Amino acid sequence: MPALTTRRRVEFRDTDAAGIVHFSAFFFWMESAEHELLRAAGVHVVDQPAPGEAAADDDATASWPRVKAACDYKSAVRFGDEVDIAVGIEEIGHTSVTFAFRFEHDGVWVAQGRIVAVRCLMRRGRKPEPVAIPADIRGRLEPYSIAGAAG
Repeated sequence: MPALTTRRRVEFRDTDAAGIVHFSAFFFWMESAEHELLRAAGVHVVDQPAPGEAAADDDATASWPRVKAACDYKSAVRFGDEVDIAVGIEEIGHTSVTFAFRFEHDGVWVAQGRIVAVRCLMRRGRKPEPVAIPADIRGRLEPYSIAGAAG
């Protein structure tokens, strides 16, 4: 059972010379669906650090850089087709969230993907610093968990 489902129409820009959706379009769609899930959960893609994550006078922001992204393709979709994208949270770790995606067109399984994002403090001129996911954010994400659901 998907936690959230959204729909996209295949645009001409999404297709390759063969007239089917280019593999890279699925990654844009996954990011878009992930952001829809985060908005539904009340979680910002970029926000202020939670109390204790950074010093009060620090210029840090908190965000979710991706550390892993993958997509497996099952069948083709073409310009004008509508694609249903189901997204849910497969796992919430100490610092990371694994999002799972399933793409369908007219009930036919098209592709499946995963993205792993890590909560990080972002400071100008420094590498992203992984931090624990605050309890309030974890609580907002947990209703979107699909752990144990058949995929």
